[in-house]
Amino acid sequence: MAESDADGVVYLVGSGPGDPDLLTVKAHRLLTEADVVLHDKLPGPEILGLIPDEKREDVGKRAGGDRTSQEYTNDRLVELAHEGNVVVRLKGGDPFVFGRGGEEAEHLAANDVPFEVVPGVTSAVAGPAVAGIPVTHRDHASSVTFVTGHEDPTKEESAVDWHALAATGGTLVVLMGVGKLPDYTAELREAGMSGETPVALVERATWPDQRVATGTLADIVEVRDREDISPPAITVVGDVAATRETLAAFLRNGTDEAFDATEVGEE
Repeated sequence: MAESDADGVVYLVGSGPGDPDLLTVKAHRLLTEADVVLHDKLPGPEILGLIPDEKREDVGKRAGGDRTSQEYTNDRLVELAHEGNVVVRLKGGDPFVFGRGGEEAEHLAANDVPFEVVPGVTSAVAGPAVAGIPVTHRDHASSVTFVTGHEDPTKEESAVDWHALAATGGTLVVLMGVGKLPDYTAELREAGMSGETPVALVERATWPDQRVATGTLADIVEVRDREDISPPAITVVGDVAATRETLAAFLRNGTDEAFDATEVGEE
């Protein structure tokens, strides 16, 4: 425990996609040194198991279930830091990639709390990679766009222009988008994206129970339903998703049993 208010500090730490071997050296060190760790659900049981129970505070959110308000988390970080603690705010992936780390950093700064950002391996890149899908490829995609599939529900309208994204080309990676999959795949097709466009769903990337489902823009919703793909999962849309077909048999990442569902409902 730090001895004075001046010693209090918050580390906004990304834990990567879930495999504890993908924690950065700095993140691992901070987990052992922190007085308190406020964590989400996404880091996963193996990473959370590295933290002594008495140091852990669960401030996670579950889609459609129990949740800790962001306001509580913001205030708790300030409270703990003002008490002189070394605090780790542990998030899945990278804290500044759809992790609300920016909001927390602003709140800390507004309350005179020193903080440091410790980047993590983002699932937007790592998820496709461990499934054998490069998000960029000289033959298929010279750009990649990261999009959230779960926007702030208080917004009057979506800030994501799916029609513009359909015209952009390259690879589209949607985080937290399993539930809204029927909506944005329909919008992409209405905007002119071919129904034959390859799509992959990567569930629990790098976790022991990782699964991958593949299909096309026309049939991926049926694939999702048939294979019961559920969060946390990412969606990869674009020609690069088809590279998995030639790589999957040789992959040593993860423990998933790959299945090809490209023919289901194909138009």
